[in-house]
Amino acid sequence: MKTFMGRRAALSLLAGVSAGMAVGARRADAADGVPLTLQAAYINDAEFLGYYVGLEKGFYRQDGVALTYLSGGPDIIPESSLIAGNADIALTEPDTAIRAITRDGAPFVVIGAQFQKSPMGVISLSTAPIRNPADLAGKTLSVSAVSLVLVKQFLKINGLGPRDVRIVPDTASDPTQLLNGTVDASCGFVTDYPFMVREHGHEPVSFLLSDFGLDLFNNTVVATRDALRTKRAALVGFLKASRQGWTENLRDPLVYPKLYHDGWLRPAGRSVAYDQFSNAAYKPLMECPGGLFSMASEAIERNVTFLNRIGVPATTAHFDASLLSEL
Repeated sequence: MKTFMGRRAALSLLAGVSAGMAVGARRADAADGVPLTLQAAYINDAEFLGYYVGLEKGFYRQDGVALTYLSGGPDIIPESSLIAGNADIALTEPDTAIRAITRDGAPFVVIGAQFQKSPMGVISLSTAPIRNPADLAGKTLSVSAVSLVLVKQFLKINGLGPRDVRIVPDTASDPTQLLNGTVDASCGFVTDYPFMVREHGHEPVSFLLSDFGLDLFNNTVVATRDALRTKRAALVGFLKASRQGWTENLRDPLVYPKLYHDGWLRPAGRSVAYDQFSNAAYKPLMECPGGLFSMASEAIERNVTFLNRIGVPATTAHFDASLLSEL
């Protein structure tokens, strides 16, 4: 997980992107249950550890699902895999999925949310800490191009106009500009930017945009209407087994990054310490009273409100929490 919405091109490029199977697919034996294919949002890294645990420990098989896992990558658009029929479900962001529904007529529905809160945050240095939106006034903030619309809306919600915060492009998708003093703060994921800051000998200070009005799920589980109609029991089994895999993984966030370092996590090429930091940082973003992957009605309404603010005509009808109630 590197940049918000930055792992794929804009959905308008959908037709020009190959919808072939992703490299690094983990294929299941159909004898294990109902065949179901999951398209991940990015290359294999700690962001998806719970699914790897579920596969390795046989949780999907136990719940009657023969899961095929397709890794993603910078050039993989999860929605394209769904439209091409290469996957039944995909992990993606609600804005791109709902744009596909409302603009392109894609037969999708959001059935779960891995992250209750967006990992996007503002990271600064302890020597000049920025602890909340008000502290950004008069400061310089680096923002990636794909996150710009969201960040501008976040600033607007918090009473900050275009002249209050100077935004500069973050082309590297890392805190380099913060570390070299070019900017006062960087907008990035709190699940990895703070680790990189510490690796360079500095102490990071961060806050989540979601704690100040950016109400968006992340890594939403999106299914095709066809899968919802013909494989509903398998989709419920997928959610149940995924919840079990993530619960096991988060029981001690230090264990599986080390255990799977030379296997599942090899493609990302990160250190064990990096993945352990990220894995631990995911936990508070995922947990909620209703259980992992839950979508409370109030949370759905907040997502819809924010999506409408950024020009995505979302409605609560684009979300279906009924499968989660069957777990």
